[in-house]
Amino acid sequence: MSSYRVWAERPVASQYRALFEGIAEVLDPGPLDDPFSTLSGAHAVIASARVRYNAEFMDWVPTLRVIARTGIGIDNISLSDATARRVLVCNAPDAPSVSTAEHAIMLIMAVTKHVKRGERMLHDGKKHDFFSEHSGLELEGRQLGLIGLGRIGGRVAKVMQGLGMRVVVYDPFVSQERAAGLGVTLVPRLEDVLRAADVLSIHAPLTPETRRLINADTLAHMKQGAYLVNTARGGLIDEPALVEALESGRLRGVGLDVFDPEPPHQDNPLLHRDDVICTPHVAGATVAGKERLWITAIEQILMALRGERPTYLCNPEAWDNRWRE
Repeated sequence: MSSYRVWAERPVASQYRALFEGIAEVLDPGPLDDPFSTLSGAHAVIASARVRYNAEFMDWVPTLRVIARTGIGIDNISLSDATARRVLVCNAPDAPSVSTAEHAIMLIMAVTKHVKRGERMLHDGKKHDFFSEHSGLELEGRQLGLIGLGRIGGRVAKVMQGLGMRVVVYDPFVSQERAAGLGVTLVPRLEDVLRAADVLSIHAPLTPETRRLINADTLAHMKQGAYLVNTARGGLIDEPALVEALESGRLRGVGLDVFDPEPPHQDNPLLHRDDVICTPHVAGATVAGKERLWITAIEQILMALRGERPTYLCNPEAWDNRWRE
């Protein structure tokens, strides 16, 4: 009989359930109106980004020993609450990197080439001089601004350099050596990258310090007619300020995979503009990306349950005080 119980926010496919055979019982979420009905007695959680894992949740499940995110971001998990309750928190930092970088590049290309507007014109039944009305941006020789040069931002930089873009980066946690190795220009202030960018792509974590990082004041530093793409977290942007920047022409186009809240309300004006391309937080959700996310999260849980230090432990200070048999 399995010794442990593992609850998952989303149903676990058979190929991943097999990884727990003889070790843990896998508990799928309950029905939509009561997904936590199967949570009782869980020792581990395979966590997505939809549930807030805080003191209230953890006190509700006193048996909990480890939470493993199927993704990079852990902004929905209170590390301090987990550490105080001897709960290990892990993530899957490498799993979605390739897919998310590719998605960011897709949004950059689609928004600067005005794909959404062009498609709408094809369908509106009106006569158009498409050649004269289209005014896409040629990227060669332009400047790509990156906020964040981690795994995803670094991949975006390399690909866009291949298209002839110069890359300028703001990331206070990145060394000049890493920037030089990628052939990008590292600038000391956020305003510097905003002023330089013809296209700005955001790859920063959501923290109390970065919430609403892009707002009316920071947007005012951007070039008139610049473009912005966000595949990181919706809370990094003040959405009303973003709409105003589009209305004023400060921004000529925006590509978004993330919103605040998620999913966005249907009356969100960003969903109904030709100059905004929206996708529903699926940048990492390729077939290959999802497989890496599941397997990495499960590996972290299995390591923790075996008493091994997980590879991607986000609160290492909890390790010495962890649950032991």
